[in-house]
Amino acid sequence: MLDSTFWINWSNYFTKIIYPSIGTTIKILFACMILGVFFGFLLAIALVMYGPLGLRPRKKIYGVLNFIVNTICSFPMIILIVALSPITKMIVGTTIGEKAAIFPITLAATPYIARIIENIFIGVNRQLIEAARSFGASDMQIIFRIMLKESVPSLISSLTLSTISYLGTTTLAGAVGAGGLGAVALNYGYQSFNNTVLYTSVIILFFMVLIIQRIGSELYKKSLK
Repeated sequence: MLDSTFWINWSNYFTKIIYPSIGTTIKILFACMILGVFFGFLLAIALVMYGPLGLRPRKKIYGVLNFIVNTICSFPMIILIVALSPITKMIVGTTIGEKAAIFPITLAATPYIARIIENIFIGVNRQLIEAARSFGASDMQIIFRIMLKESVPSLISSLTLSTISYLGTTTLAGAVGAGGLGAVALNYGYQSFNNTVLYTSVIILFFMVLIIQRIGSELYKKSLK
């Protein structure tokens, strides 16, 4: 049976340590996803334009872009964060905190999301694309009015999973000074042998995943109507 002392201690941990870290995690996650989707979409347009199945195939250009995407995606996240720390310090002025976490996570998310969007776009029915071409549609019109429009449900589903994946990445970034629930769970929970903080952080992350999945599912259903 949990006594009143436990709940008093839990309340202190939650208000002073855990609750502020929730906001930090959310800020990092959504900043990275917004930037990652923006830059990832731009990169995806280039991949779709110049890829083997693209609108304007260019083998050399696609080869360079493909190499960059594959190289960044091949790095384990924790190694990428550490490897980019000198560049991160040059750009944001520090290697710890929210801003320092956003740069490497965004850099990792951009090619990952670009590859997802590319694969979805090239899966669009080629007959629709050829029909649009026959009516004189430009490349950008095909991308935005045909590919994007036809891909909305798949994009929502894939980006929902990506958001959940990068929620885990934000907690991992906490291990190298980014702050957030990952740092709290590691520093105040695991390393301090404080199971109350550790499991409270885990439960909060679990419910955050459920919320993201729920929002994604609702958006997916609406996109099908």
